[in-house]
Amino acid sequence: MRIDQLRRREFITLLGGAATWPLAARAQQQAGKVPRIGFLSLTSASDRPPLLDAFRQGLRELGWVEGQNIVIDYRYAEDRVGRLPDLAAELVRLKVDLIASFGTQGVTAARDATETIPIVMIAVRDPVGTGLIASLARPGGNVTGVSGYAGLETVAKQLELLKETVPKIRRVATLSNPANAYHQLAIREVHVAARSLGVQLQLLEARGPNEFDGAFAAMVKERVEALLVLSDIIFSNHRTRLADLATRSRLPAVYGNRESVEDGGLISYGPSFLDLHRRAATYVDKILKGAKPADLPVEQPTKFELVINLKTAKALGIEVPPMLLGRADEVIE
Repeated sequence: MRIDQLRRREFITLLGGAATWPLAARAQQQAGKVPRIGFLSLTSASDRPPLLDAFRQGLRELGWVEGQNIVIDYRYAEDRVGRLPDLAAELVRLKVDLIASFGTQGVTAARDATETIPIVMIAVRDPVGTGLIASLARPGGNVTGVSGYAGLETVAKQLELLKETVPKIRRVATLSNPANAYHQLAIREVHVAARSLGVQLQLLEARGPNEFDGAFAAMVKERVEALLVLSDIIFSNHRTRLADLATRSRLPAVYGNRESVEDGGLISYGPSFLDLHRRAATYVDKILKGAKPADLPVEQPTKFELVINLKTAKALGIEVPPMLLGRADEVIE
């Protein structure tokens, strides 16, 4: 689609949204009150801007235009988990109408700060296992939204794709974050897949960027031939450095998010986080119209993406099989 067509479509969307504001929003505006959303993030303001754009676009498509009939208060922890509770408390003191947050840490901080303000979670891997909700169908409490959990078979698929890309590999490192409860389950699934593929795993951990160098030094020492990076918000925030370390270590690597491949990784397979952020806007819309979080079932990912970076493949001396390229949703050249 041409750029001018995109702009025209967005303009029409804005006009249409202005004509179809939710009744609750109109009532609030007539009473002199514009709804306020608190957006709580572990990342920095400059990290992964397309995701935030997707969230705001989803709101616009539903008639909520930032600066016109809705206000968004942003709070960023700048990758410091310890700041999240204070930032969540700030949003509570601002008396926002709801809090939206990406990832388990942010949603947990928001939930700990308030039992009454609705919380819309975005891409939390295991909201039931971490105790954020009672169940997907009946979340209960004040938390609902879209889960990032796509089933443990996703990590098995990532290992299969890595093996398909580089058939000769026999030793694969798995990088996990011991602070991420989801990784314990994922590692068990990867072990099952590894046995069926005839692959030996080397399990390595990193809680943050200060432990990356040590993990990669261990990979070189153990002579692993490839790397699987489990999905984690800390890893995503430092995806460029991880991709650089993998390339310098001559390790083909697979990730769970497309941004890692856009920033130099070899291959990714997982749910579309852009889609999850757009869909989260529907929860904001429903809650501002009067729905209760406890009554809104949590949705799971429905759109998955396979992305391959041919520039990285060339740098690693890898020839990606044509059949795999044909299945890719995007190939970066």
